[in-house]
Amino acid sequence: MKCLLKYRWVKLPRTLLPAGKGVMGHWARLASRAAFRKGRANYCGYVNEVDTGTWSGGVTGLKSILGVKDRRKALEAMDTLAYLGYIEYTLDPKTKKLTYSIKDYVVKCSGEPCLGPGAVYATDGYGFLCLPRDITQRLAEGGYTFGDADAYLDLWCHTVWQDPRNAFSCAAPAVQYGQYGAALTLETLGLRWGWEKTKVWRFLQKHQDAFALHKLPGSFGCLIFNTQYPTGEVFTLPDQAEIIRILGEIRIQGRNTHSRLARQDARGSRMSGTDNERVNRQIASYSKPASTLPSPVPVAPENRVAVSAPITRAYISPSNCGNCDYDCARIICVKISVSGFQIRGPCSGP
Repeated sequence: MKCLLKYRWVKLPRTLLPAGKGVMGHWARLASRAAFRKGRANYCGYVNEVDTGTWSGGVTGLKSILGVKDRRKALEAMDTLAYLGYIEYTLDPKTKKLTYSIKDYVVKCSGEPCLGPGAVYATDGYGFLCLPRDITQRLAEGGYTFGDADAYLDLWCHTVWQDPRNAFSCAAPAVQYGQYGAALTLETLGLRWGWEKTKVWRFLQKHQDAFALHKLPGSFGCLIFNTQYPTGEVFTLPDQAEIIRILGEIRIQGRNTHSRLARQDARGSRMSGTDNERVNRQIASYSKPASTLPSPVPVAPENRVAVSAPITRAYISPSNCGNCDYDCARIICVKISVSGFQIRGPCSGP
């Protein structure tokens, strides 16, 4: 399924859960092991009734899911997630039974409850997890300082694939923040994550196997492609020449449209703002025509005159101006400078 910007969720394979510090890393591990359908779950010799998006067991099992060895750290992570509104959990002090429920679980159970010995809990490392696109937004709005796992999932949640308003996403899954966020800057990501620009750069270099960064010309920003997103189709990352070509087509269409609008509106408000803001508006407005343009086929330059020795004579066609050079394809009116019996002026060209 193509995850366009309009869809409210994206897919994250359970084999690619983010590592490193961050509350979203803990959330992803808890969500990836929760029940994918309602039924009875067998865990450590106990049978518990669970709903979709719920897990029930003991603290030992919780530490195994979170990948921590300390009971205190595991419960602190649960408290933080509960405070931020990501989960709800209860711990029975007598039976030591712990039950948590994922509040942002996307897939709802639509089949019959599992009453037999069938599997209820999701298998570790198998299938994919559905991530709501706004799962990390509450962290940014609350001024939370992101960890590595938070930033990783933030980029993943904002991946678009073949979105008609982002021509670059038609070539490979691209990271885009909102309607006008296809071209990103390190400063923008740093403000969102609470990081310095140098830390953002180091993070992208560390995870370049998942998020490939391409610099745009000037101060337009950069493009970030998600190389591991499961599209179900084979894709290749565009090279720098292809990116420049698409960007050039978009900017040409933007300038042509701006010229028409400028005659109606002398202020030219569509072209205001920084270079990054302008190019983002152009990408959102003119991506659909640019994405359908075929790549130009390279053609070898035409050699109209076979030269085996230096040209020592210029044949001037009869003309009133006296400065016309006949090159077997058209007449070029140009001054010809002859020095040392060799032509120094412009040659023929298309």
